[in-house]
Amino acid sequence: MTSRRQFLNFAAAGAGAMLVSPRMVFANVATERRFVFVIQRGAADGLNIVVPYAEPSYASLRGALAVDPATAIKLDGTFALHPSLVETSKMYAGGQALFVHAVASPYRDRSHFDGQNVLETGGTSPYQVKDGWLNRLVAMMPATRENAIAFAPTVPMALRGKADVTSYAPSGLPQAPDDLLTRVSQLYDQDAQLRPLWESAMAARGLAGDAGARQDPASLGKLAAGFLSRDDGPRLAMIETGGWDTHSAQNPRLANQLKALDTMLAALRDGMGPLWNNTTVLVATEFGRTAAANGTGGTDHGTGSAAMLIGGAVSGGRVIADWPGLKPGDLYQARDLRPTTALDAVIAGAASESLGLDPHRTASTLFAQTGTTRPLTGLIRT
Repeated sequence: MTSRRQFLNFAAAGAGAMLVSPRMVFANVATERRFVFVIQRGAADGLNIVVPYAEPSYASLRGALAVDPATAIKLDGTFALHPSLVETSKMYAGGQALFVHAVASPYRDRSHFDGQNVLETGGTSPYQVKDGWLNRLVAMMPATRENAIAFAPTVPMALRGKADVTSYAPSGLPQAPDDLLTRVSQLYDQDAQLRPLWESAMAARGLAGDAGARQDPASLGKLAAGFLSRDDGPRLAMIETGGWDTHSAQNPRLANQLKALDTMLAALRDGMGPLWNNTTVLVATEFGRTAAANGTGGTDHGTGSAAMLIGGAVSGGRVIADWPGLKPGDLYQARDLRPTTALDAVIAGAASESLGLDPHRTASTLFAQTGTTRPLTGLIRT
């Protein structure tokens, strides 16, 4: 039997465009606020994104990989932003971005797949929880029409669960002619199972409008804004980005990755217009990278990293950090930035305050396995 998800993947591909990577997931809920989760798959190097330039051990640990403080964008007397994040720095200066450093999920090993599973499910160990925290967040909100829509061939783990999810995969293939769509609609008209699925697929196609299928960062941000800014569009979204696993040639690769992220976030901001003031974007990764550079011009899998909160709703212009230091005795297992802030607490606080939910109820719903997650509050403007 064709599942709802399989059918909509097929229908959308036939009807029009396929966005393979990065991928987006959207959720329709009854609120005027917007919440976007951007995952950085591959373990992003928080130490070179939000640079602790005043930390005495930073330059010696990083060697040639250390970001030059003269080129970095100073945030305060301790931290600076990677020079590729030009637009993000402008949002920080305008009070629309903040950074949380030395942050990590409960996961303490260094497998990408296991780490991403813990991050996306909200569990304490890999594959312990079968649904995603973002799906549970959707379920906390009053629903409108479809609870969620995935702009991806498959729905990311964070949005899998009981809340109904449909898929729409835009493609670079030529648009199907209206005559063909009409004929398919007539074919399914009397089919009790397939007719509502086809109608749902066509509704998603209509939301996409003439957005096209370009996969460059600016187009992706514009496409996401196009959906999120519609009166009848989604209010929650997930965007997947990859390529953050920088074992070698890290400096040029990370610069390109951050420039792409910066461009996408700026396009999202610009595309949202006045609705940006009701928008929160959370950017996070499964774990960080080693404090010291390796022998191939990169860094290896680590633990603590940095998370970003960006948007007009964010109470920004600050770096939140219980800084552990980078001296040998300060490092986790003598190699990694030691986490001092729980990423679960950041997610629970940002999600609840962004959507007007009770922070403690949100924390217990999203992260029940951790027992007593205390949400980090005061992140979003009241």
